[in-house]
Amino acid sequence: MIGVEIGRVLVASMHQAIADEFPTRVDFYDHWLGGQRMRDGSVGLAPMTAVLGFLRAEGEPYHAVMSRAGGYAADWTFDSLGALERRFIQAQPRWWRVRSVLRLAARTIRAGYEPTKTKVRIRKNQASFEVRQSLFCRVRAPQGAALCDYHSALIVQMLRRFDLPSTVAIEQCTGTHGPHCLVAIEVGTAE
Repeated sequence: MIGVEIGRVLVASMHQAIADEFPTRVDFYDHWLGGQRMRDGSVGLAPMTAVLGFLRAEGEPYHAVMSRAGGYAADWTFDSLGALERRFIQAQPRWWRVRSVLRLAARTIRAGYEPTKTKVRIRKNQASFEVRQSLFCRVRAPQGAALCDYHSALIVQMLRRFDLPSTVAIEQCTGTHGPHCLVAIEVGTAE
């Protein structure tokens, strides 16, 4: 894993979420995420792993930071799409739009941490989103709560931005000793 760099959207969304949730601690986290490395897109695995470890030690605010960061990543990915691509996805029939948006979410998650693998299964209004080798779930000992808040928030916000309201539930998490991370998605029918 030497030489693995963390994607810019992931780093920037984490940094912004930390600034929003922990304004008094942003200087501490800036040491690991900020400065020239963030601008260059050269934040490595070690600094990001340290940040995640420190955030988990903060307790419950970890989940708020991760959820906010996932929402920012979805918003920024949506905003960075070309107008033609955005209109193309919006014009698709609902069932195909769900598939396209979940593929976009999977691409965003994989861009954040290259070793991550994703698999999406869709059946009617239900979908399952599997994440293997998640950066957030790299822990030494099993945790008491699922650590996949970033993924679930990103998925919900990405679907919302394409007028597909949804609810998600984290069914499995590698960080809690699950075989992989699994997010169950229920896509609403209201449009």
